[in-house]
Amino acid sequence: MRDLRIGIVGVGMMGADHAERVARRISGARLVAVSDPDTDRAAALATKFDEVRAIDDPLALVGAADVDAVIIASPGFAHAEQLTACLEHAKPVLCEKPLTMDAESSLRVVEAEHKLGKQLIQVGFMRRFDPEYAALKELLDSGELGRTLLLHNVHRNKTVPATFRSEMIVRDSLVHEVDVARWLYGDEIARITVHAPKPSGLVGEDVLDPQFAVFEMASGAMADVEVFVNCQVGYEVRCEAVGEKGSATIGLGVDVLTKRAGHWGGAVPDDFRVRFALAYDLEIQRWVNAVAKGTIDGPGAWDGYAAAAVCTAGVRSLQEGRPVEVEMVPRSEVLG
Repeated sequence: MRDLRIGIVGVGMMGADHAERVARRISGARLVAVSDPDTDRAAALATKFDEVRAIDDPLALVGAADVDAVIIASPGFAHAEQLTACLEHAKPVLCEKPLTMDAESSLRVVEAEHKLGKQLIQVGFMRRFDPEYAALKELLDSGELGRTLLLHNVHRNKTVPATFRSEMIVRDSLVHEVDVARWLYGDEIARITVHAPKPSGLVGEDVLDPQFAVFEMASGAMADVEVFVNCQVGYEVRCEAVGEKGSATIGLGVDVLTKRAGHWGGAVPDDFRVRFALAYDLEIQRWVNAVAKGTIDGPGAWDGYAAAAVCTAGVRSLQEGRPVEVEMVPRSEVLG
């Protein structure tokens, strides 16, 4: 069987990392094209690999005859147009989060895909592929801890660019824990409150960082999330699930613990590419394998829409300082 020929749209930090992954570590796939508004960056990346070309127009990459499937790693504001193009060309696509920037446009994407009668969109919520998260999901689903009552989450980045504003913390960072809560509980988020504690003095003016969010699930269970994207230490992601009969915690980073010179501890990775390297490898490999079978293997467009709906409500909560109900069209009305 011929290798899946993949084109990547957007080759900043995430897209470039995926390019290396597809070209070097994924079986059954071949990187053939890259595209980015920074054409010099795309051209420079293309030269690192054999038989990979840079295409100036991302929509031209989507429509190229020698591109079988697309990875979208562009900024969120460009996703709606690029996803629509993938659907029009019937190209399978792995889209990095967010699906789109708001619930309305995400719903339109879901509806457009549904009209095709085939799932082509997978959303890059890579935590689902991380071995620790997968083990936690299996444990919770087993019922060994009884019903899951609470989730406590921590999401910290060492630093982010000065252009990363308060609303982006919700849409681009908190969105991961939105998906984690929906996935681990197997339930929708009905209400969200995003609190803005006293901000760090090391962030830009008017940037609310850290933030603290509370999710109220439709079942009555709850989750909380601390998001601090300029913590200055490193990249830390943790999750503790509290059940009726016990609790379980992942992300403690205790696999390599050292003791020397009167101190003990371990390393904290600088960014997500280190912490979730294996998760990304598994995600892309499983996506490639699924595309070969004409399907997806992971969160789909509906999951992207659900996360966008929660984040849309979350931005309102942040701006208005109050709990906000999540407005979602019932799944049955859209997908039957």
